Amino acid sequence: MKNKVSILLAILVIACIAISCERNNNYLPKPRGYFRIDLPEKAYVKVDTIEKYSFECPQHALITHDPYSPDEKNWVNIEMPQFKGSIHLTHKHVNGNLGEYLEDVHTMVTKHLQKANGVHDSLIVNEEHHVYGLFIEMDGKGVATPMQFYLTDSTKNFVRGALYFNFLPNNDSMQPVIKYIRQDIDHMINTFEWK
Repeated sequence: MKNKVSILLAILVIACIAISCERNNNYLPKPRGYFRIDLPEKAYVKVDTIEKYSFECPQHALITHDPYSPDEKNWVNIEMPQFKGSIHLTHKHVNGNLGEYLEDVHTMVTKHLQKANGVHDSLIVNEEHHVYGLFIEMDGKGVATPMQFYLTDSTKNFVRGALYFNFLPNNDSMQPVIKYIRQDIDHMINTFEWK
């Protein structure tokens, strides 16, 4: 009898081990967690040190001249170190070549469409300050520049802007930051003036 109980107990232990080791094909790993991002309170300062234009930008941003184009004094970067991102602004003189600049914007946007799930654009019209343009927002996890825009007075000046992050983009996790920066870009565009 003792021998039968030992055999029965051994079978029971083996069965329990076999059942507990069975693979569950429905297992889903937990998604990777992301750090909490603290967004600073909104506060703006006027940037009036650029020769051809002025605007208001976030107080926490740093304005630097483009290191890759030292001869272009009107090309600046609005650096946001806490988000590891920046808005690149380039300025060009219009001299009957506005169509070329608009085509360049179209080409730059088209390069990012491969990764985009959707594209939204909106016209920019500020009659009082003669600022006209287009704001382009691209949705998608791997879009390198989720926002681009251009501003022009249509006769003398053309400014192109683009938001870039200094890391491999994962715009799904960066959505709160992208929305936050979108408000800053809207404020910058609304306060933009030609000199």
